[in-house]
Amino acid sequence: MKHRLGFLLQKSDSCDYSSSQGKKEKISSSQRLSQEEVRKWADSLENLIHHERGLAAFRAFLKSEYSEENIEFWVSCEDYKKTKSPAKLSPKARKIYDEFISVQATKEVNLDSCTREKTSHNMLEPTLSCFDEAQRKIFTLMEKDSYRRFLKSPYYLDLVSPPGAGCGPENCKRNHTHSLDCNSNIISQCA
Repeated sequence: MKHRLGFLLQKSDSCDYSSSQGKKEKISSSQRLSQEEVRKWADSLENLIHHERGLAAFRAFLKSEYSEENIEFWVSCEDYKKTKSPAKLSPKARKIYDEFISVQATKEVNLDSCTREKTSHNMLEPTLSCFDEAQRKIFTLMEKDSYRRFLKSPYYLDLVSPPGAGCGPENCKRNHTHSLDCNSNIISQCA
């Protein structure tokens, strides 16, 4: 686990990282992550998970804790709600149910028996709102537990730290925006 964290928090003076095809790529200015954006993530879990890079950082953090099933379930529910075709509702609902809610689910989320039963009953005739209660419970669970730990973790603190924090004498003249670019690139690679 320490190795994983170490890799995610590495900073490079050049801010270049190899892509999966071995090519070097630099983050474009449109992908820069401002400190203001990062600070907004601390206002609410909703701000965090509705920001592409915030969601990626939160996912990386949850993966490091071996508890990414909650955010995966939440994202799957959001995707499910966007389903346009009524013919696709039932198969998509069944997939989400089997993966996250069923007692034998591969990525079972922590739901109370009442919510699990109600969701199971909703599966008889799936609608766009059949997972709403379960999704709300998981959101609340993340908000009270893992989100608070995330805000105290290096995954967040490294992005929001003041300029020059933690850098050695040879790196202290680096522009902090440059540092945020590096970190946001690392986050995007973890997503």
